[in-house]
Amino acid sequence: MNLKGNLYLIPCTLGSTNPIEVLPLLAKKKIENIDIFIVENEKNARRFIKNICPKKSQPSLVINTINKYTLDSEIPDMLNPCMAGQHIGVLSDAGCPGIADPGAAVVEQAHIKGIKVVPLVGPSSILLAMMASGLNGQNFSFNGYLPIDKKERKAEIKRLEKLSSDFQQSQLFIETPYRNNQMLESLINALFPETKLCIAADITLPTEYIKTFTVDEWKRKKIDLHKRPTLFILQK
Repeated sequence: MNLKGNLYLIPCTLGSTNPIEVLPLLAKKKIENIDIFIVENEKNARRFIKNICPKKSQPSLVINTINKYTLDSEIPDMLNPCMAGQHIGVLSDAGCPGIADPGAAVVEQAHIKGIKVVPLVGPSSILLAMMASGLNGQNFSFNGYLPIDKKERKAEIKRLEKLSSDFQQSQLFIETPYRNNQMLESLINALFPETKLCIAADITLPTEYIKTFTVDEWKRKKIDLHKRPTLFILQK
């Protein structure tokens, strides 16, 4: 009987910080022992692997990429090594594979094929921001990106605020880093003054900034979020 390999979901850092400071030893051990990876970006993955395991042979690595250009039909074949008894590691560009990450499609196929999926502990910006926000961690929703169009974005912000009020649910979302300042401006202009807003930027980095204030209080603050990975959380 041919035993299948496992699919290991290996978290990586959320930015240019020392992996040993935020990742458990098990993540390093798995990277040391795995030569086949499915990643979001090959260049970033190789850099991360070299950073955490400097002695690991880069030419020996087999790397498949999965991103918005990957066809669904291409994914099952990426798991063929597991079917032949070899382990595969999945790496995101930042944080945990499968969470706001294309790696979820690989995990879905692994379950279909009866491959054991093993998630490893590591930093998730969504959970870390929620933990540090002081907002409702019993009931929350991650909404990804909001619309770029100003009118549509305002309508979505108001919709999320109403959802938060109706269900006492914290609402999380992100923005492309170079548009963070515009997002903050939109939030301040669209939300009720008493609505609570958490801004969590550069999580786990030396420049980490996590603060929760009412919208009215944010109007009197000055902060530059340009090109800083940021999570926004609102609660009405």
